[in-house]
Amino acid sequence: MSVSIAFVITGAIVALAIVCGIFVRAQDGRRRSGGHLQVRSEDLAGSTFDETATLVQFSTELCARCPQVRRLLGQIADAHSGVSHVEIDLTNRNDLATRYHVLQTPTTFLVDASGAVLSRWGGVPHRSAIEDALASVLTLHRQEQK
Repeated sequence: MSVSIAFVITGAIVALAIVCGIFVRAQDGRRRSGGHLQVRSEDLAGSTFDETATLVQFSTELCARCPQVRRLLGQIADAHSGVSHVEIDLTNRNDLATRYHVLQTPTTFLVDASGAVLSRWGGVPHRSAIEDALASVLTLHRQEQK
């Protein structure tokens, strides 16, 4: 193989890695549908679902971005009545990571009072995305109360 072909192949591999990195980075913190996931109350480490919504954070001991997300979700939960924040440490609970399809930490679920996952975020979620998803849940809850 000639040196010029080796440089072309190396350049193509580097370009592909950069494009893949940009794509993965763009997906970080974006809101996704919860699918048909249902969080079990016994998996909440002694906590319960709140009457309106619960922000469930999956983290690990070595997660560098998890404390930032913990503070963000705590602030959002404190600002809304009927909303709580629960953190689940996956360090020793690989079964939960498999059950809830958690591929990275932090991962955040917005869960209703029955445990149904309404939305999910992988990575550090954008505050506005959480607030928007939560607003629709709070509006629906108020309408049901009337």
